[in-house]
Amino acid sequence: MTDQSSLPPRGRVARQADVARLAGVSQSAVSRVISGDASSSRIPEETRRRVQDAIAQLGYVPNPVARNLRGKRTQLLGVHTFEPLFPHARESFYFEFLLGIEERAEESGHDLVLFSSTGDGSGTRRIYRAETNRLTIADGSILLGMSPDRAELARLWQDGYPFVHIGRRDVPGAPFPCIVPDYWSAAAEIVERLHANGHRSIAYVRDSIDGEPYDDRRAGYREAVEHLKLRDDSPGYTDEVSGLPDVVVDALATGRATAAVVESERIADTLRARLAQRNVSIPSDVSVAVLEDTAATGAGWSDLRIPRKEIGRIAVDRLIAMVEDPTAPRESVLVRCELVAGATVAEARTERHA
Repeated sequence: MTDQSSLPPRGRVARQADVARLAGVSQSAVSRVISGDASSSRIPEETRRRVQDAIAQLGYVPNPVARNLRGKRTQLLGVHTFEPLFPHARESFYFEFLLGIEERAEESGHDLVLFSSTGDGSGTRRIYRAETNRLTIADGSILLGMSPDRAELARLWQDGYPFVHIGRRDVPGAPFPCIVPDYWSAAAEIVERLHANGHRSIAYVRDSIDGEPYDDRRAGYREAVEHLKLRDDSPGYTDEVSGLPDVVVDALATGRATAAVVESERIADTLRARLAQRNVSIPSDVSVAVLEDTAATGAGWSDLRIPRKEIGRIAVDRLIAMVEDPTAPRESVLVRCELVAGATVAEARTERHA
């Protein structure tokens, strides 16, 4: 029969001291059992069993924050988003990354903490608030989104906090590990596919967005064009002009260029409409490939697929490895994107249009 004097007052959450009192052991012994340090501390099996029985009887739940402050692992992994995800997370670019993160965290016995609050009242999401790293409640964190403040990423790295970033980010002096969709190779393969279909003169159409993911697309495209000795004198390729200039539409409508590689579905839709006004159709007259994952719209573009769930899972594995071994290499990982043939690339036609 349990001594009622050993139980906490009705309505109060059980504490570690209550477990120690009920089990008849010291509080430090309870702490070592909870932390999994019982064998190294030579705690007898019978004592360990009494502690576990007391934990079960009291419904005691260890405080992960307190354990973290004492240098113990919490089995919590953080997810920090630099961009809003709710209430439209399912439509978000990041939704499947989160699914992969959640799946792998559950499989590996970790819980997730989502950090999404703002830090300065302006809507900008920050890691540090009042000089304090908010992520330290978790053993380590996965970062997603376009960070407006690269200095924060550098500081996080220099502070030694374990984290990985989904998507390539270059920050001088902070070579933190990134899990990167391989846009470079995907762009090069799309050019190679056009070349295999007989296209020798193509046009590149940029979006107005900049950043490492777009740098990789452009570099992969340029490398393939130069290697295959294709012609591209479009403003998007030669002068770094964004948008859809008339000269590109004219080149495609007259047959001077037989294919276009477009950075976004939005601009590809505009190109289709403007070519249709000139009785030019895709792909029978002009081939168009999109350097974006357009699966959500089902429009049938020849494009690429970003393995978002796989990237999320890899991010969890890499983060856990960093937490478990602080001396492990901090290498970035390239993850191949799948090319989708779609219905907008065909063999090149040589006749010109009026």
